[in-house]
Amino acid sequence: MIKAGTAQWLLHDVKNRGITAWLLAVVLTSFYLVLYFTEWLTPAARAVGLDGKWTLYGLLYSIAIVWGGIYVIRKYRHNRYQIVRTSVVIFVQVTFAFSIPQLLKFLHQPEYYFSYLWPLKMEYLTPGYIFSLPLPFILYSFLGSLLMVPVLAALFGKRWYCSWVCGCGGLANTFGEPWRHLSDKSSLSWKIEKVAVHTVLATSLLLTALLFVTWGVGKSNPEVARFTYGFQSFYGLMVSSMLAGVVGVGLYPLGGTRIWCRFFCPMAALLGLVQKFGRYRIRVKENMCISCGLCSKYCEMGIDVRSYAQASQSFTRASCVGCGLCAEVCPRGVLRLENVRVRAPQEASLIQISPMPSVRQAG
Repeated sequence: MIKAGTAQWLLHDVKNRGITAWLLAVVLTSFYLVLYFTEWLTPAARAVGLDGKWTLYGLLYSIAIVWGGIYVIRKYRHNRYQIVRTSVVIFVQVTFAFSIPQLLKFLHQPEYYFSYLWPLKMEYLTPGYIFSLPLPFILYSFLGSLLMVPVLAALFGKRWYCSWVCGCGGLANTFGEPWRHLSDKSSLSWKIEKVAVHTVLATSLLLTALLFVTWGVGKSNPEVARFTYGFQSFYGLMVSSMLAGVVGVGLYPLGGTRIWCRFFCPMAALLGLVQKFGRYRIRVKENMCISCGLCSKYCEMGIDVRSYAQASQSFTRASCVGCGLCAEVCPRGVLRLENVRVRAPQEASLIQISPMPSVRQAG
């Protein structure tokens, strides 16, 4: 039911694919097309004392996350997990994704973003770029991407990055909060998701390997270099620009907030593969689900959480980003996010069944 009043109608319309949602999607999509393919924003950036359109974009991005984050904290002020998680998202964006890179530029150092890692940011394992940076940045890129990312995913699931650190997920869970329920829950979308996201991951792995090969033999084989750098430009255009920005954010009001994360992000795909074999899971309390469907409705990744709750089945899904909203909206507290090592049935039974103390032990 829509409450009376123009403001209430507008709020409902923009959140539920009404005419205002379509208009907003056009505005957001147009903004990203202008940002990526024109220099129209450069004069606006310089007019406010910034050095270029990307600095202006970073400032606007940070404002959107702070503004949306305050909204989320107020909305879920009774939930400690959501307050802490959202606060961390805001802090990481404002410091590591905006202020520190700008400070580095001011100090005539490379503009380095510590909150982004390979394969989400391809440059950080691109030899032609990374080896031109100072040694601490090189070490952070390799150790962060190849060691920290999989280890933390095994221990805490992909949520440590996708819902606490990543700027893409940060924008989705703050500015994009009003549209989280619009994610497609159909089986077809899940099948498309599995193919699409792993295809992009495989493409990023192939491109990274080619870049290292080209770095080694490019001077002696110009044809290899020409092919690799053409491939890199195509990847940057299609994945980093069109899918991450134009589609990923531009379609928030129509398709939900995790289109990029769910269908195309190579980092999400990599973390999801590790998560399947790690400690993270969503625990379901047995025989408590009343099938209200709120958990599935508000899952931004399109997971049918209700089907697991109905079956009293705890689960780990590669696509789950651990935002915790399924547990938040459940009226009976059926769901809980956990980091546990699931023991083998025989081991668990041996632990659960303790022997009775003997007479000598008891006495």
